[in-house]
Amino acid sequence: MGRLFAWPFRLLLAGTYRSGLRPWQLTLGSLGTNVVIGWLLLSDRRLVPGILLIPAGLFDILDGAIARLRGEESRFGAFLDSFLDRVCDVILFGCLYWSLAGQGARLEAGLALATLVISLAVSHIRAEAEDAGVSLSEGFFQRLERYVAMIAGLMVPGALLPALVVLTVLGGITVLQRGWSAVLRVGGGPEIRS
Repeated sequence: MGRLFAWPFRLLLAGTYRSGLRPWQLTLGSLGTNVVIGWLLLSDRRLVPGILLIPAGLFDILDGAIARLRGEESRFGAFLDSFLDRVCDVILFGCLYWSLAGQGARLEAGLALATLVISLAVSHIRAEAEDAGVSLSEGFFQRLERYVAMIAGLMVPGALLPALVVLTVLGGITVLQRGWSAVLRVGGGPEIRS
């Protein structure tokens, strides 16, 4: 999916750079947008949260790129970005779970909760591997793909259940993929070649 969005991303990145926005402003913009999305989900709205996931996702993918472009990368910035990304995941999928459970949509609520756990597990595996000195970035289904699936699931009538199934299944595969890669690399197994 990355290649599909490469040219528009570069154009958006250049415009954001020229606007003078700082990485921390984009990170907080993503958090603020996700708080609004969570509140709307708790109000049983779906279309507007789906629309708002577009700027939230853009803020999320642009903050690190702007930091690198401006030479403002720091360990603290990377930590803050990663931490607030997890907070945004909890807001989005936690509020969706709560909303769906309140409506009696048990399957959808369970899938939203599973997606939240999977999202946190993918991040945790990466953090633990990095703590052991191994860099992990591979994954079949990562953050950008989760945003696209949720945008479609919330905006297209009848698409939420299929989107949550896709998020759960492909996210689960990503947990297994990243976990296996971490075990091989951290445990002294054979090197995995990209």
